[in-house]
Amino acid sequence: MFLDDFYTTSNNKINFTRQQASNFAKQIADDFNPLHNVDAKRFCVPGDLLFSLILAKSGLFQKMDFTFLGMVTNDIHLNFPSDIDGKVSVTDDNGKDYMHVNASGSSTKNEATIESLIRAYVEFSGHTFPHILVKLMAENNIMINPSRPMVMYESMSIQLDNIDFTEVKLIESNSTLTIDGKRGSACLAFDLISNEVKVGHGEKHMLLSGLREYCQETINVIVEDYNKTKAAYIK
Repeated sequence: MFLDDFYTTSNNKINFTRQQASNFAKQIADDFNPLHNVDAKRFCVPGDLLFSLILAKSGLFQKMDFTFLGMVTNDIHLNFPSDIDGKVSVTDDNGKDYMHVNASGSSTKNEATIESLIRAYVEFSGHTFPHILVKLMAENNIMINPSRPMVMYESMSIQLDNIDFTEVKLIESNSTLTIDGKRGSACLAFDLISNEVKVGHGEKHMLLSGLREYCQETINVIVEDYNKTKAAYIK
């Protein structure tokens, strides 16, 4: 599958070089979060890469829930299940959990189906900032701390009416941001469409902390810096 370039297997364990994880973020998810830069001090592997590998190795189910429990760095080797029987975890050799997965309903390992869903979802997910979050922050008159932006990917879920498709696209539906003091919980909802027919829906949940009053000038600078980084990479 197309994911083969973005991970390494050794003794049945999976790990990610910084370059592999960064390439996935930028080339597949169009995600230029600095945490995924090769030289980032607090480097982490994109959660969407873990999500993608679960689907590629264990299959796609009609209903799936993913909970992300810790940051994966380039020196961590993970155990990925080859099959899912209701509930599984992605762990390291010390038994530490990095992702929980619940799955039910019909399943498929059709590569075209899985690749189409992966590409549709991770592109949407990678565009969380600035495309969706900036709008939500403006509407709620809050913003993340520009000097130390804390936005954590908590969980995501998908629910499919059927899995009898080979091409699917994703459309944002109704995203919301709930504020509790200096913390916020963003729910980014989406529909899955195949041949112009809705075949399912899902949600991505994110935690924002260190919130402060919204400042358009500051947001403009953050977005401009983000776009410059993206433009420099594309060149």
